[in-house]
Amino acid sequence: MKISVLGAGAIGSAVAYDLCRRDAVARVQVCEARPATLRSYRAAHAHPKLRTYQTDARDTATLEPIVAGSACIVSCVGPEHSARLARFALDLGAHFVDLGGRGMDAEAAEGLSELAERRQHWAVTGVGLAPGLVNLLVMRALDGLEAPSAVRVRVGDVPTYPREPFGYRLAHSAEKLLDDYTHPVAVLRDGVVTSREPLTGLETVEVEGLGTMEAFYAGAGLDALAETLAGRVQHLDAKTLRYPGHAAQMKFMIDLGLADTTSLDVRTHLTYRDVLLRRLRKRLGGAYQDAVVVRVEAEGVRDGVPGTRTFEIVDLFDEASGMSAMQRCTGFPAAAAAVVLGNREVAGGGLGTAENVLPVERVLGMLAENGIEIADRWRPALQAHVA
Repeated sequence: MKISVLGAGAIGSAVAYDLCRRDAVARVQVCEARPATLRSYRAAHAHPKLRTYQTDARDTATLEPIVAGSACIVSCVGPEHSARLARFALDLGAHFVDLGGRGMDAEAAEGLSELAERRQHWAVTGVGLAPGLVNLLVMRALDGLEAPSAVRVRVGDVPTYPREPFGYRLAHSAEKLLDDYTHPVAVLRDGVVTSREPLTGLETVEVEGLGTMEAFYAGAGLDALAETLAGRVQHLDAKTLRYPGHAAQMKFMIDLGLADTTSLDVRTHLTYRDVLLRRLRKRLGGAYQDAVVVRVEAEGVRDGVPGTRTFEIVDLFDEASGMSAMQRCTGFPAAAAAVVLGNREVAGGGLGTAENVLPVERVLGMLAENGIEIADRWRPALQAHVA
């Protein structure tokens, strides 16, 4: 089968890398609008299955003859394009996968759902790290429990060699970082979906091999998970992991108004947010070695014994491939979803999120083939209390 990837940046290149290694995939097409990005990608990647094209994802007239016949189209471009690209893929008879984000309103989602059901193909949104891999781990944790009551998610990307003063480097766009730090976070309290302000709820978390970290509320893209779990558990608490001190520094800048979209003055269209984004790219951008930490804790009963089931991933920069942990943990789930959907391993069609559409064990098994190891621990409540 043929699979097309839109975007040749860090995540798009990881998706294509994994797809090229899959026996079920005969051809991988990567489409990128930016000439410099495409040149860099071509210089660094070569495979008999791989074809590259310079074309803009917004130019569907040019894109159509290239991606026609694809079993699945994977969008690694901005989430604001997702609704249009999903419709484009479905009209071509292809499944659609994206990485998630705040790009699809209720009206667009309703129209896509009807189209996907009619076409009997899937449009699956939010198949990256969070949302995506985290959601699948949550469902796996809950499936082994009777009467589950609460879920805690701690997830983050950090440099393995942090530098002062921020202890952080940009694993994705500066725009997404500010979005995460300025949008409310969906949680479940007593079975009701509510929200928490970003950069609040600070707590300390110990991670083996990385030491002491801090966790706080930030828009990690898990709003849909709260809706999914409403009625199944009473509490969902999802926080972002960083090195200590990061939240306070970012909150200071945001409280000063440096993330506001207000113009600097009447003579320019530049906003305070524009300037902050430029400085973040300048100070926190560039290549670095990283780690991704995911910890999912689900409280419930197993074999009549109450306790907590924990799934944990600590994935590091891969020296052999030169691929970051963030690339692996975001791109590989999307690639796995594309293969599963392209193979028609999921019957029917419609619009849904990773945890509501994809076969959890199948996808996690494909990630294990890529060396993304998932630790599985069970701790009875008595032990938890004594600790």
